[in-house]
Amino acid sequence: MNFDLFSIFKLVPAAIIGLTVHEFAHAYTAYLLGDSTAKEDGRLSLNPLKSIDPLGFILIVTAGFGWAKPVTINPDNLKKKHRDEILISLAGPFSNLILGFLFFLIARILFFFSYFHSTHLGGEFVNLFGLWGVINLTLFFFNLIPIPPLDGSHLYMTFLKKVNAKVIGNLYKYGIVLLIVVLLIESQFQIEILPISKLVDAMTGFMVQLLGFGS
Repeated sequence: MNFDLFSIFKLVPAAIIGLTVHEFAHAYTAYLLGDSTAKEDGRLSLNPLKSIDPLGFILIVTAGFGWAKPVTINPDNLKKKHRDEILISLAGPFSNLILGFLFFLIARILFFFSYFHSTHLGGEFVNLFGLWGVINLTLFFFNLIPIPPLDGSHLYMTFLKKVNAKVIGNLYKYGIVLLIVVLLIESQFQIEILPISKLVDAMTGFMVQLLGFGS
């Protein structure tokens, strides 16, 4: 994804909101399930400074994909370890899915008023919230990729823990390098390795149709 400076300026608030809520969802879900580790670490917070990972943030505003500072959990504190780890992992991405829908909903509500669909400035506001919706849908799908440090990796790691500890260790050690290499190849050579764009387009189309844009 290529953005000019103005587009990046519009992206920053969406990235901050999306990443902050994403990590808060992990922390809050863990807390509800009996693990207070994130709370003790000060991560049960909507303060963006506690959640933003510099590299992940830079990537999201330049490449369209990124991540936040991971929330630490202690599986031993969970009542049903296997199930609860999966729920905690899913909480982050699904918070972005909900945010994406809410931003599209705001855009649709604004579109009801003539000012927001008959003037250039009003239209820009509608487009802005639509863009924020797309960014959060991107975060939803991107974080389901099974490569550390993304949430998708935690989902299958819960199944592999008893299978091969060495494989898991290597994935965590080199996962972020693999992820960056994939993103660089996609951006530099315009090769689509990850089907994120197609999935986001499909979900965006579904939400636009659901909310009745254009009707």
